[in-house]
Amino acid sequence: MPAEPDTVTFAAIGDLHVREERTPLLRELFAEISAKAEVLVLCGDLTDVGKPREAEVLADDLRACSIPVVGVLGNHDYESGEAEKVEKILKAAGVHLLNGHSYEANGVAFVGVKGFIGGFGRRMLASFGESIVKSFVAESVAEAMRLENAMRTVRNERAVVVLHYAPIADTVEGEPLEIFPFLGCSRLGETIDRFKVSAVVHGHAHHGRYQGRTPRGTPVYNVAFPVEKSSGRPYALIKV
Repeated sequence: MPAEPDTVTFAAIGDLHVREERTPLLRELFAEISAKAEVLVLCGDLTDVGKPREAEVLADDLRACSIPVVGVLGNHDYESGEAEKVEKILKAAGVHLLNGHSYEANGVAFVGVKGFIGGFGRRMLASFGESIVKSFVAESVAEAMRLENAMRTVRNERAVVVLHYAPIADTVEGEPLEIFPFLGCSRLGETIDRFKVSAVVHGHAHHGRYQGRTPRGTPVYNVAFPVEKSSGRPYALIKV
């Protein structure tokens, strides 16, 4: 598709929750996206319960996509304990899965991790008390560190951070307050704000809000499939 000078348009969508039963919806959507964007970004929960067969269905649908595809896995992709098989199938289909890595397309670095839960701001869970709580927090810290290490390798002027879990509370607003701590963690946002980032995309919060910003002003987009977006479509179109 023709792009404005010095801009890249990418499409982003999360929470596809692909099942074993085939439907034409995603195949048609991927073909549509290919005509409107230069890169497709998938923000986790690509499968419904993490079965390899679900990944195979998605891989087949992605044949309709003629642009580079990058993404991260989500919590649903781990449900059946076969995340490695899911990852292998999607990589074989040409998906550049990011887990502490970056992928450059059209001069933009796409940097991704799954992220983890833990809460936001002053209400983030602290590493205190029982060992299981400390292990829980350690996983959250490890994901933020994985993102930081990946960002340190980026030399591009433009970088897009790809997550499944939210890095800020703004884009989960609309979800029940009781589950906010399970939708993301501010540690991710704190890491993002240490670098020059053009945009952040995530999923997971199906009833959240489309747009928000990190404390230092980096735009964040919740691109979960059900979230209403400015494109009027299940995917977001974002220019960087």
